[in-house]
Amino acid sequence: MRFFVVCPGGLEVPLANELATIAARPDSKALGTWVIEPTPTSPTGGVGLAAPLAGVMALNLHSRIASRVLLELAQAPYRQEEDLYKLASGLAWEEWFDSNQTLRVDVTAHRSPLKSLNFATLKIKDAIVDRLRDVTGDRPSIDTAFPDVRVQAHLTATHVTIYLDTSGEALFKRGWRDEKGDAPLKENLAAGILSITGWKPSQTLFDPMCGSGTFLIEAAQMALAIPPGAIRAGMYGDDVKPSRLAYRPLVTSAHGFGFQRLKPFNTPAEQKRWSALKEASLAEVLEKRKQFPDAQSLGISGGDINERLVAMFKGNWQRAQLPGLPVTRQIDALASKPPGNTQGGVMLLNPPYGERLVIKGGRGQDRESGRESDYDQEEPEDRFAHNLETGRQSAKRSSRESLKRLQAEEEQDPKFVEFLRQFGQHLKDAFGGWNVFVLTADMALPGQLRIKESKRTPLFNGPLECRLFKFEMHAKRDFVNASSETKAS
Repeated sequence: MRFFVVCPGGLEVPLANELATIAARPDSKALGTWVIEPTPTSPTGGVGLAAPLAGVMALNLHSRIASRVLLELAQAPYRQEEDLYKLASGLAWEEWFDSNQTLRVDVTAHRSPLKSLNFATLKIKDAIVDRLRDVTGDRPSIDTAFPDVRVQAHLTATHVTIYLDTSGEALFKRGWRDEKGDAPLKENLAAGILSITGWKPSQTLFDPMCGSGTFLIEAAQMALAIPPGAIRAGMYGDDVKPSRLAYRPLVTSAHGFGFQRLKPFNTPAEQKRWSALKEASLAEVLEKRKQFPDAQSLGISGGDINERLVAMFKGNWQRAQLPGLPVTRQIDALASKPPGNTQGGVMLLNPPYGERLVIKGGRGQDRESGRESDYDQEEPEDRFAHNLETGRQSAKRSSRESLKRLQAEEEQDPKFVEFLRQFGQHLKDAFGGWNVFVLTADMALPGQLRIKESKRTPLFNGPLECRLFKFEMHAKRDFVNASSETKAS
């Protein structure tokens, strides 16, 4: 079977590496042969691969970077809408789901000659409904909000590809987040960024503006080998349920993934494979707990000036099945120090985009917010695989407009500009020997920090174009030694 695994734009390389790691797992190898397609050389919004059908279960359970896992059903040339109807009506939908299940169809396009995507969507929907009615005598209902089954189609200039969405709700909705309000950083984007930084569980990780803790929780789950889909998979039994705010309620709330509502995955053989995958993962988690018995042993910590966010972080940490309470405290980032007096480590932060600094203990915005997108709103890269020409242009316009607004706000907020200058100096004074990574929509951030970046990686946080800046903070002793050598000469 062929799959397309969707990811946020800019994370194709980390995703390809992750897919190779998943395919190399002994329990994945036991399912059959995996072939990862070559990593795209330009942003495509995902990575393709060939794998056994049961590979869907491993991908949805283990992929931290994926937004969705799409199963390819058919691909064919087309010239008009009737060609879409013919292709879709020829597929054996009755082998995948029943007519008493609800359906949603989404269509996207890249240079398609068709004038209306809405009409193309209608033709594919009609084809599926007509097929099921002819075979079963009944037709499925359409539910665009909480469907049992999602069908995706993508149109290029000459070909149409039809997919089944095996994920259901977007995979970044892990099940542990329990807050409303402005959009937090999406978990799969945070996981991809951690991969880009090269951070390893043996290294110290610190976030001085941790907000509700997305970076730190993702890192801790990596260190403890907790699958990102653990809660949705029911790995912890009835005692641990997804937060009511973690993702929108499913029609059949007992099933956390889309594939669990598809017929081929409900046979005794597939159910046995699913149980085996979860048991193997749980055994890994228990083994890792011996290595990291408490939060302190993880070497992962953070702080935030907002007392409400610190409390929120602690609650999210516990719902994520992490040990004890996180190592965190309410503190201004300008007063933060390297945890445990460590000589070097990885600092990773997502500062506010131009918002005014909250007062200590205040009720300001989440430091992981200020985005144009809503966490619960399905973004284009969450809904479908490929970056579309029209969608990309729209996203670029949206990003430029958002960036202009944000930069204008910063120009009107001298306190924030001064804060960045002071924070840059604080990094130089207190964090020598550290690698500092900052995700921001402000392309001028290095100048505001007055630090030259060693690398910048383009990323998209929803429709908002961002950069992940890397700053290599030189240890002070290097400058002292250099000065002494100069004087001696």
